[in-house]
Amino acid sequence: MISNDIVDKIKDVMRGANVLESKEERLCYSYDATRQEFLPDLVVRPASTYEISEILKIATANSIPVYIRGAATGLTGGCVPIKGGIVISLTRMNRIIEIDEKNLIAVVEPGVITYDLHREVEKKGLFYPPDPASFQICTIGGNIAENAGGLRGLKYGVTRDYCLGLEAVLATGEIINTGSRTLKCVTGFDLTSLLIGSEGTLAVITRVFLKLLPLPEKKITVSAYFRNIDDAANTVSEIISSKIIPVTLEFMDNDTIRCIEQYLKNIYPEGTDTILLIELDGKAEVIEREIEQVRKTCEKCGAFFCAVARDDKERAILWKARSSISPALYQIAPKKINEDICVPRSVIPEILRRIKKIGEKYKLPIPCFGHAGDGNLHVNIMLDPAVYNIKEAEKAVNEIFENTLELHGTITGEHGIGNTKIKYLEMEVGHDSIRIMKEIKKTFDPAGILNQGKMFE
Repeated sequence: MISNDIVDKIKDVMRGANVLESKEERLCYSYDATRQEFLPDLVVRPASTYEISEILKIATANSIPVYIRGAATGLTGGCVPIKGGIVISLTRMNRIIEIDEKNLIAVVEPGVITYDLHREVEKKGLFYPPDPASFQICTIGGNIAENAGGLRGLKYGVTRDYCLGLEAVLATGEIINTGSRTLKCVTGFDLTSLLIGSEGTLAVITRVFLKLLPLPEKKITVSAYFRNIDDAANTVSEIISSKIIPVTLEFMDNDTIRCIEQYLKNIYPEGTDTILLIELDGKAEVIEREIEQVRKTCEKCGAFFCAVARDDKERAILWKARSSISPALYQIAPKKINEDICVPRSVIPEILRRIKKIGEKYKLPIPCFGHAGDGNLHVNIMLDPAVYNIKEAEKAVNEIFENTLELHGTITGEHGIGNTKIKYLEMEVGHDSIRIMKEIKKTFDPAGILNQGKMFE
């Protein structure tokens, strides 16, 4: 527990407001999307960099663990306060400070909801591409902490590709600025990139400088239906090699499709084993030609049916199935395990075959879907709620990761390590890399207060 003297010091910094002490209030900050629960000793809701700096000084001086929280949509336990301590919620720091239309830059605070930024810049004919699945509720700070990707990653990249610079507070209370507002900056070490994806273990992000793009003129979507995964995977390679880069190129395997049918009461064309959802954006006259080429490529590679959507209403119908996957899976298996491996595109069929065998071995359904264009697959181990077969599921996860690394992939494409993947980190990066990471952590956070129990043992 945190002593009353320390709580009083924090209240002085916060001028007596936005310090939450009751158990009922603290419970609201005890969890994330993994459904883990750890009760913090105190919750603080600052509204300025100064307040965060002063709180961290107090925490470091008294060796109190600190956990930074955005919208808590993370899937690896990144913000859960597993050692108690202080939760710093950044939801009050939610200002879009500036949208610079001349230089295509947005300056925002970490609590800005990603969807709100999308809407505001699009009003001005601009575009912020990163779109993680939780974009309607997740925050920019959380996106920075996890280097969030999303469906548009194939064409537009991930959060790191749009972050020009940061203001951040170290555990000691020191305030640093990294990067700049310019598109080019090679002044010293690239601390911006180091902080992106560091999962709250190195510093607290308090301001973000983001690159924007002109808003694409038009979008067209095609949904292609295949009788087997190999034809669908071959189609992905053929589309990319034809020098057409879709904004999204999503796939759903047979198990996922059956779950969606059960959830939405939809019936897909008879014989559907795999679906590709492909979206192009850009100049209208260009993508009209390209979508026809994509459709022909799908049919040449084995698609037995293609549906093309050219307006928002038609597109919404095609995207409804993709957006319903998570609730459909959770309805069947509320305690499912969701992993996010990433492999080279060429080995997608092979890793899916191996995953299917692993599922059969442990008698666990494992629906797979995800971003086929960049090889990022969401692998869902469906736990039976009646028997909660967690031991078999953990063995399955371990074998899936081993096979992913054997095929030159990675154990996490966008969800991060948090506390759920700690034991697998060395499997991919090796002991020496972890040693270097720990040394970097000690430089930024000498007392080790930030996000204790995450990333490393």
